[in-house]
Amino acid sequence: MKRVVAIDGPSGAGKSTVARGVADVLGSSVLDTGAMYRSATLAVLHRGVDPEDAEACADVARAADIDLRDGIRLDGRDVTTEIRGPAVTAAVSTVSAHPGVRAVLVARQREWADAHGGGVIEGRDIGTVVFPDAAVKVFLTASDAERARRRQRDEVAAAREVDVERVREDLDRRDRLDSTRKTSPLQAAVDAWVVDTTELAIPEVVAEIVERYRAATGAQT
Repeated sequence: MKRVVAIDGPSGAGKSTVARGVADVLGSSVLDTGAMYRSATLAVLHRGVDPEDAEACADVARAADIDLRDGIRLDGRDVTTEIRGPAVTAAVSTVSAHPGVRAVLVARQREWADAHGGGVIEGRDIGTVVFPDAAVKVFLTASDAERARRRQRDEVAAAREVDVERVREDLDRRDRLDSTRKTSPLQAAVDAWVVDTTELAIPEVVAEIVERYRAATGAQT
């Protein structure tokens, strides 16, 4: 069993907020795998590679230096804000669907966990593919309207004005692509705790995950 808390789910379900909360309580490191795929996608766009070209995208991902230790850096440049922009959002599901890209980044995610002795890891295939032996697996969901509202709030906070209906349409598109891809589709692990966060307070979710982790590992931190 890996001392990993695997948190999966679609955009806007609350993965990042919950992951940070759990990591704070446990004193663990946290890894946002979505940021890794977004960084790889940005590298693809910067190099003028066609996002549909699976082999070329895998080559770019393999060569990309993605550093998440202090913000998000791609090949030494801070891209924390840029990876959340519309260009990357439009292409990330296509790039991340390529098996070669996923193989590169999954290997890095496992290396990260080994280096940190486990941790809290969020994404879309953490409990099903990356760490099927995680100590705790959680799949977060929320209503379409609530997820769209949260994402619009994030866009406004980043000074990008976006209509909530447009955000909802984009979420629907990404959900469809991510859940139907052949390699590592977005889905809950059979043994995951599935949580609808639409009306739940984040501290409640964090507390339950921490309790489950401690029960599974015997950890007291």
